[in-house]
Amino acid sequence: MDSTVILEDFKKNIVFRLNESLRFVRTAFEELSETEVWIRPNDNLSAIGNLVLHICGNMRQYGIDSLMNYEDNRERDTEFSQTSGLSKNELLNMLALTVEEVINSMDSLSPQEMMQKRSVQGFEFTGMGNLIHLTEHLSYHTGQITYAVKLLKNKDLGFYNGFDLNTKNKKNVS
Repeated sequence: MDSTVILEDFKKNIVFRLNESLRFVRTAFEELSETEVWIRPNDNLSAIGNLVLHICGNMRQYGIDSLMNYEDNRERDTEFSQTSGLSKNELLNMLALTVEEVINSMDSLSPQEMMQKRSVQGFEFTGMGNLIHLTEHLSYHTGQITYAVKLLKNKDLGFYNGFDLNTKNKKNVS
């Protein structure tokens, strides 16, 4: 199989997962008040607003600055120290714009650039490795956000309404 086809399928799946997580966060935010976004249940838990700031910082560091060879100006600790100042819409817009910028950065890379190793946070990954990391990192924190909202609101967020998730896998016949 042609490596270009593999890379395009990889990119297509990254885009799907990033947009799926963005959709989940947007749905969860619909249930929250402006105040609830910044509630910190205890000293060991981050507010949902902090998680969004953290996600954006991570995605920028791994999926924009590193891939595009920009200077890394991330201040990770400040992502967790903020206690207010951004509305739900501002946080969601920041996340949506960051996802869009990651996708644009990814799409601008040649196959050779995608395989180039980069050092981020002391780890060394190819561009593909960076994209895998930021996708799973976004998914991980999306799960935390949705869990917090379900716990707070005691409500099913209906992410898969209209889908039968009990459908069995079809056997591959090729």
